Amino acid sequence: IWDDESERIHLEALIVKEYCPHPSSWRSSQSLQSFLLEFHIPAIEGIDTRYLTRTLRMEGALRAIVSTTDFNKNSLLEKVKQSPQMIGQNLVKQVSTKEIYEFSEKPSVAKFHVAAFDLGIKRSILKALVKEQCRVTVVPYDCQAEDILRLNPDGIFLSNGPGDPAAVTQTIETTKQLFGKKPMMGICLGHQILGLALGGTTSKLKFGHHGSNHPVLNKKTNVVEITSQNHGFVVDLAALPKSVDLTHLNLNDNTVEGIDDPKRNFFSVQYHPEASPGPHDSTYLFKQFRDMMENHG
Repeated sequence: IWDDESERIHLEALIVKEYCPHPSSWRSSQSLQSFLLEFHIPAIEGIDTRYLTRTLRMEGALRAIVSTTDFNKNSLLEKVKQSPQMIGQNLVKQVSTKEIYEFSEKPSVAKFHVAAFDLGIKRSILKALVKEQCRVTVVPYDCQAEDILRLNPDGIFLSNGPGDPAAVTQTIETTKQLFGKKPMMGICLGHQILGLALGGTTSKLKFGHHGSNHPVLNKKTNVVEITSQNHGFVVDLAALPKSVDLTHLNLNDNTVEGIDDPKRNFFSVQYHPEASPGPHDSTYLFKQFRDMMENHG
């Protein structure tokens, strides 16, 4: 319960070179195997993961299959060929909450009320908002603009999530209607949704950004932040309106990592400032969101 970011595990399979059957954390209450069995997640060991990583670095993201019932290579190859591509998939509807709910943790002093779109939201994001004295109401991805405004929030938050952002059309349309009504902040998929709602476009990266050591330049402060990232799509800067400013830039490949628009009263970042266990270079962004709500007239 200390480390859970969601109500359930969302991966479809686990691949490792060597499985360790003996938990080493003093907080551990079960083995990895029993945890995966609890959620019916298949796993396989004995894979040369270094070779697999090199292959992905050369070829880019690939579809794969792990089976516990079918062991025919030709059959498995045909099945993986028939599996859907990531582009065009709305995976958000599979992970989003079905009902509006109040986040269980409450701030010691509630100065602000935030309506947070659950596009696959992490608990550490909700906790970061609570730390900034926000009471958080979590809403489904397909919640309508009038229902959001009826909650009378001080700010609106768009979360991280899986899949192709362009396929999440309902959230994009709702976001268009919410521009300028309340201060808004987006993270990861939420950042991409905001870009699309502006009339921009997104494209799929060959490799994606994954891991906790991506250097990002804050163009307003000229400070380099080390960030945690986990995404396969990117907002195309050239397609955004001229009023939108590039605030953060990925120093590995010069892709868009952050944008803002004072006219529409929003900002967003592609990476994860709430990263747990770290790095914590970008946690100031939650205070920035709080300041926006405090200054909103």
